[in-house]
Amino acid sequence: MSENQYNVIGLGEILWDLLPGGKELGGAPANFAYHAQALGAQSCVVSCVGADPLGDEILSLLDNAGLDRTYLAVDKNHPTGTVSVTLDANGVPSYVIHTDVAWDCIPWSNELEEVAAHADAVCFGSLCQRSAISRETVQKFLTCMPETSLRVFDINMRQSYYSLDVIVESLTRSNVMKLNDEELPILCKMLGLSMDTNEALNELVERYSLKLIALTRGSRGSILCTPNQTSEHRGYPAKIVDTVGAGDSFTAAIVMGMLNGTDLDKINDTANRLAAYVCSQKGAMPKISSILSSVEGCGQI
Repeated sequence: MSENQYNVIGLGEILWDLLPGGKELGGAPANFAYHAQALGAQSCVVSCVGADPLGDEILSLLDNAGLDRTYLAVDKNHPTGTVSVTLDANGVPSYVIHTDVAWDCIPWSNELEEVAAHADAVCFGSLCQRSAISRETVQKFLTCMPETSLRVFDINMRQSYYSLDVIVESLTRSNVMKLNDEELPILCKMLGLSMDTNEALNELVERYSLKLIALTRGSRGSILCTPNQTSEHRGYPAKIVDTVGAGDSFTAAIVMGMLNGTDLDKINDTANRLAAYVCSQKGAMPKISSILSSVEGCGQI
C-alpha cells in the first residue's frame, strides 16, 4: 500500500446498473472511489440518492465496502438513479441512462467546501453535469480544491448528455483527463484537434495545461501523455465477463500512481493489469484485495 493515505474523492453520479444478470452498484465516481481506496487512498463519494429502497441499499453497500458516504445527500423529491445496461457478444455494455434522478440534484454545502479544501484528488465527469444543480456543485468543488491537487476530468460521452461548453469548462478547471478511443475522434471534431491520435493528445495537453492525459483503447491497451513523455501499453489479455467499471479502476490506478510519484510506464502497466482483472469479474466493484500482492505494482503504486 502507499505510505501516504491521500484524500481522494469520487464526485458525481451514483446509481444502479441494471445488468442482464441483476443490478450492480455503479456510477463512474463511486467505482473510482472504490478502487482508489483499495489501492490505499482514503476515499469518499460525493453524490445524491433518493429517499427510497434503492437509495437505502446503496447506503448499506457503501458502508459494507468501507467507503465514506458522509457526503452522499438524500433527496426526497427524486428517485435513486438507474441505468439499463445491455451487453453485446463481447461483453461491451450499452447504456440507457434515466433522467430526473437524485444525482442530477447534488446540493452544495459548507461541508463540501471543507472536503474540497483538503482533497488530494477528485475524479468527475461530464455526465453528472447534465443538470444545472449538479454542474454548479461540481464547478464549486473544483474551485475550492488546493492548487496542488489532481482534478481528473473523466469525460463521458453518453447519449446526448454532453456539450461543448461543459467539456471546455471542465478541461479548463482540470489538470488530468481520461477518455477512450471512441470518445477521442468526437472530441477532436468538437475542439478542432488533429485526427492523428498522438498529435491530438499532445494538443490537448498543451492547450489546457494538463499534467497528464490518459487514452484507453480496450484490448489494445492505453496511451499516457504528459508535457514531456508518452507511454504506450499493449494491454493484458482477459477473459471478459463484462467491462463495466474497468475504465474507472484504470483511472484510480493512474491517480494513485501520480500522487505517489511513480514512473509513468509503471503507472501504465499497473492500470492495465487492474483494468484487465476487473474485466474478468462481474460488475464494476469486484473484490480486488486478493490480487493486490500478485498483480505487480497494484499495492505499491
